[in-house]
Amino acid sequence: MKLKLLNIKLLLMDVDGVLTSGDIIYSSSGEELKRFNIQDGMGITLARKAGLKTGIITSRESAMVKWRAEELKIDIISQGNSDKLKPYEQIRNQEGLKDEEIAYIGDDLPDLCILKRVGFSAAVANARDEVKAVCDYVTIAEGGHGAVREIVEMILKRQEKFFNLIEELSQ
Repeated sequence: MKLKLLNIKLLLMDVDGVLTSGDIIYSSSGEELKRFNIQDGMGITLARKAGLKTGIITSRESAMVKWRAEELKIDIISQGNSDKLKPYEQIRNQEGLKDEEIAYIGDDLPDLCILKRVGFSAAVANARDEVKAVCDYVTIAEGGHGAVREIVEMILKRQEKFFNLIEELSQ
């Protein structure tokens, strides 16, 4: 697993169940609401500062996901994909990367097609058992509760970039 982390240049992730807890909340006016974890946001910021690209591939379409991705300066946003493999292959080709240079974090069955292809696959703690079974790593944190940050720190520590970032941020 540690060798796989050295090659990672792009971190892709699902949204519902990974960047969020998977709950969908509707306001009385029918507006969809999502809750994002601030530590996951800092993890994405750290990844970017360390030179890792980040991206989202999600089956659903949501203005809130777009806003959050723009706020965090996420490089790639792909929404509304019932077949996640097509956008994955497009992203990989556009970025000029090999499967082994990409990590993906997922939680449910639509993520399996990508998790089986990437160089490093991770499932959040509350992912479906079928997803956990194919992954290189299962997080301690649940989706929407710091799981993305956990993976980012693993990658950056293995690539020996994490402690330099901490030192830079503390000055």
